[in-house]
Amino acid sequence: MRLLKMQKRFLSSLSASAGNSKTLNHRRWTVKQVTKSNFKSSIDEFRTSIDSSDFVALSLQNTGSYAAAWHRVSAIDTPQTSYLKTKYAAERYQIFQFAICPFSLHGSKLTVHPYNFYLFPRDELKLGMPSYSFSCQASRLTAMAREGFDFNTCIYEGISYLSREQESASKFLSGNPILPDPVTVPSSPSTVADTVFVGRIRSRVKNWRQSCLDSSSKTGDDDLVSSLRKLVLGSEQYGSRLCLTIDVCSERQVQLILEMLTEFSDDVVPLLVASRSRGTQAVRTVFMSSKEDKDLFKRELQHLENEENMRVRGFREVVDLISSSGKPVVTQNYLGDFTSIHAKFLGPLPSNVDDFSSSLSSAFPNVVDLSQLMREISPLSNISNLPAAMSSLNRFFAPVDVEVANQGCAVKPDEGNQMHGQNVVMISQLFAKLSTIQKSEKSSVQSNEDLQGLDSDVHPNSITSNDEDVKVWSNNSRRVSSENVVFIWGLSRKMTSAMLKKVLQKSHAVFAQEFDVKYLDRSCAVVVFWGSGSSETFLREVNNEEQLVGCLREMVAEGLRVAGYETYRRACRLGFWEVDLAEALDKTLETSDIDLDSDTKPSDISWSSELTINFDEL
Repeated sequence: MRLLKMQKRFLSSLSASAGNSKTLNHRRWTVKQVTKSNFKSSIDEFRTSIDSSDFVALSLQNTGSYAAAWHRVSAIDTPQTSYLKTKYAAERYQIFQFAICPFSLHGSKLTVHPYNFYLFPRDELKLGMPSYSFSCQASRLTAMAREGFDFNTCIYEGISYLSREQESASKFLSGNPILPDPVTVPSSPSTVADTVFVGRIRSRVKNWRQSCLDSSSKTGDDDLVSSLRKLVLGSEQYGSRLCLTIDVCSERQVQLILEMLTEFSDDVVPLLVASRSRGTQAVRTVFMSSKEDKDLFKRELQHLENEENMRVRGFREVVDLISSSGKPVVTQNYLGDFTSIHAKFLGPLPSNVDDFSSSLSSAFPNVVDLSQLMREISPLSNISNLPAAMSSLNRFFAPVDVEVANQGCAVKPDEGNQMHGQNVVMISQLFAKLSTIQKSEKSSVQSNEDLQGLDSDVHPNSITSNDEDVKVWSNNSRRVSSENVVFIWGLSRKMTSAMLKKVLQKSHAVFAQEFDVKYLDRSCAVVVFWGSGSSETFLREVNNEEQLVGCLREMVAEGLRVAGYETYRRACRLGFWEVDLAEALDKTLETSDIDLDSDTKPSDISWSSELTINFDEL
């Protein structure tokens, strides 16, 4: 009834649909292409685009999404198993293109700033980071080549990057001196050894500092005398300034030295010299001739650190700009996109979905999952790609006028290599149309504040292990407990789902009740029982071979094996990502699992007899 009301209100005339036809031409927009050669000059422009926009849409092009059919997120997956599958793909495959579109929506006017960044991991700093290797899915590369993707540009001109964790490690591996944080909390009570150590270092620093003061006032000494004085006191040069290097054996000694140097903070600045083992090998004290010289030195260090950070971070500078802006991020594939973003730009992915959501929310607190918006409108339930989704919205009067604000590269109608950059503009369009339709149902007033409230109220930005339903798109999905799911493999001959269902109906009385059958790959099928207790009965009967009779006994004798949902969950958790699901389940049954922290509670899943939509393949 609600849907009919919406259709009557927003159903557009043929002339209005025709008027929107240009909007659906996803190849007409200009998208700024960014590579290593123009990346530095594009950062300031991108920062301005972020600041002037209200939302940020993004879309990733990876070298693959799954290595086997059952690795795809499907109707039988809980939030945890869905996360483990996308985690495996994110750690395995590489991002080649990262399309970003900051945009604003004022009434019916959509202002977009689309960018398409080419990425390629390379060890430019000679630190062994990022990864030297990644996997590729042959079908994905074929599709990219068919679209005209320029692999030469990607490999030779792609922008490299380091994650936040890798950047932290690079500060030690690079060997550059580090300005320590100010000492605010004193260390634990000193021991006799600490007192002796600090006294010796204090005496050494006092003598060195006095020599620095004397050398600045004495100008008559010749070069030989000055050099001998520096040699005796262990004084060195840091740029144009005098310095003293104090070797240390532990982080405890570092802390004691930094606390002691606060006594000389007026004209001495400490620096930490990192070791390759990510510790500190020395403290370098630099003498300042005046307060102005000290301020100048710190500004120089900050400038050098900013330049080094820019060089080290690479494309992650863009990710950090999006994160620090706090703008809502719009994506069409929340789990797939953000597991890749977390793995490549934040740090290693956590082992469970709850920790992932918590970690991600600290960097991206406002994420709009476009699939959630689309599920609010029933006609979109079976839409399989973005152009089809846009076309289906012609039935609603939701005009959106798109204006490209940044200067991109001109796009000719036959230039397929611009397709991925175009998708991020279409995501912005689709979000604008869906938001307009939903807001028009509630109120005729449209504003960016209302839209931002809409995305936070209606569209959750994370999933947790306690979520009841997996995000599966289908008109005939039904919720079912994971306890009612049984996996079957080891069949002696190939057969379709319909054929297998008929065979099972004749094999045992438990199949007299309602049930569904679906193949997850060529080796394994899943049976969903709609009657309570049927799955336990079936599993118990198959495992008790002596009591089996008839057709089911013959099937077991020929190699039929069965397992409950917990075995499937364990296979995902243990990382048994074999090509065939049957092999993964066999391996799981043969493996003893002593992980007491694993979640064995039954979960609700949303079952559908139709195929699940996977936007990542489009």
